[in-house]
This record gives sequence, structure tokens and C-alpha cells, in this order.
Amino acid sequence: MTGARWSKWALAAYFVLFTAILYLPAILMAILSFQGTERLQFPMQGFSGHWWQSLFDDSIPTSHATEIRSAALTSLYLAFLVGALTSLLSLSLSMAFRRRFPADGVLFYVIMLALMTPGFLLSLGTSLFWQFMGKDFDWPGLLTPFGGLAAIGTGVVWGLPFGFLVMVAAWNRYDVRVEEAARDLGASSTRTFREVTLPLVWTGLFGAFLFGFTLSWNEYDRTALVIASGELTLPIQIFALTTGSVIRPDLYALGTATTLFILLVVAIVLLFFAIYVRRRLRAAPASHEVQVAEELGEVEGLDLPPETAAGGARAK
Repeated sequence: MTGARWSKWALAAYFVLFTAILYLPAILMAILSFQGTERLQFPMQGFSGHWWQSLFDDSIPTSHATEIRSAALTSLYLAFLVGALTSLLSLSLSMAFRRRFPADGVLFYVIMLALMTPGFLLSLGTSLFWQFMGKDFDWPGLLTPFGGLAAIGTGVVWGLPFGFLVMVAAWNRYDVRVEEAARDLGASSTRTFREVTLPLVWTGLFGAFLFGFTLSWNEYDRTALVIASGELTLPIQIFALTTGSVIRPDLYALGTATTLFILLVVAIVLLFFAIYVRRRLRAAPASHEVQVAEELGEVEGLDLPPETAAGGARAK
């Protein structure tokens, strides 16, 4: 008992130390973003929201609000698009792996290959490939208003293995008998997928979207050489601002703001799905009662033979 108690305390101390190493730099960055108008220094000298205001106000000296705003919109659009494509491809690929097929092992390792490929080499290879094909990255269009179609491809390639593994884990918890029951009750393949399969695996689909969104939002190596000219993503813009100059507190404010933004997006999506699931659970008992009433011929306006309705009444 004494050894078990000491092991628990040792593991608890290790967990606290590990958590502190992970989160204390982010907490310290958020605190230093509120220091005075002087240069970055520790401990803080003064307290103000000057550096937060410089993220949005171009009139403040040395402010880069315009560049940061443009880069943030580009990264946001790219991250949402990469997240949506990652979740869609992860769903389709994982559904294919629900049953064995020829060369499925080879395809699995091809999908996982992106985890082992260095990011900068992927960016360089994509850049050289499209240059060899005689194409540049400034392709206007509805899906890529900022150009950078290759940046979308590299982001999806990077996020796909993570989303695929999340969806495989979701399918491992899935009971295929619910689909068989829906088919036995006369539901079509499309309706079974929409009303039975998708609600049961939406958590994995959401996880795949988060992986694609977050990895694309934070990505630098894989987009450094393939992003469209004149339209930088937020990580590349931050790197450009820090090159050849000292780190200022406005970058700490920007890092804190992006972290809070990602947490807010996750919270909003989780809240939306929680409301959706709760409404479905509330509607399920009512739907079941209506179905039973229809089977017993108790619903007004239901055209049933008299003997059927009488039989339903006797059964009741």
C-alpha cells in the first residue's frame, strides 16, 4: 500500500510538471501581451491593452494590422477548406476500409506516408512538380480566391492521415447491426446513411475536421513554397515580421488571440452539435409514439379498414 501511494504521488507530480511545461509558455505569452507601451521585457513594466489595439488599428505606429488582417483571412479560409476536405476524404476512405479489398494494406501505408515525409520536402516537391508542369500557384477561381491551390493540396495531404485514423477509431466502435435493422425496416441506403450512420460517427467526422483545420492554421513548412504570391498565411506573415527585428508584444497578443479563436470555434461547433443531439433525443420518443399509434390505427385521418382499426383497438 505504501509503494502504491508513492507511485500515485510520483505520477501526479510528473503530470503536473508535464502540464506546466506545455501550458506555462502560452500563459506567460498572454500575460506579457498586456504590458506597457515599451519594448518587450520581463518582468512586465506597466499594464495596458496597447499591443492588442495595434492588431486592429493601423494608426498606431509600427502597427501591422493590415498585413495581419489579410494573412488571418487567408489562413482562415484555407483552414476551413482543408478541414472540410480532410473530413470528407477521411470519411470516404475509412468507409472503404470497413471491408477488406485488394491492396488495402498498400493503400493504408500510402495514406500514412504523409506522417513520415518532412514538411519542407513536401512543399519543395509540390513546388517543383507544378513548375515542371508549367503551372504557377496564382490560379483564380471560386474555390481559391487567394490562389494557392497547391497549398490546399499540401494541407489535405498533411491532415488526411490524422483524420483517417480518427475515423477508423470511430468505425471500430460502430455496431453494423443498426444499419441492418434500418434496412430491414425499409430504409434506403441514402436514408440509412443520413439518419442512422452519420449521427453515430459525427464525432469522428468532427475530429477529422479539427485536425485538418488546426494543422492548416498552424502550418508553415508545407505552405512556405506553394502559397500564392502576395497572399501570405498567418504563420508565414508572423515569420516575416520577426525576421530582422526584435519580437514585440503585439505578436504575443496575436498568438493569444489565435489560440482563443480556435478554442471559440471548437466551443461553438460542440455547442451546435449538443443542441442538435438533444433535439433529436427529445423528438425520438414522440416519433415512436406516433409510429405505434399509426400501427394501431389510432391516428386521425388514417385510412384503414374497419376490421384493422377494431383489431388495433382490441390489441390496445
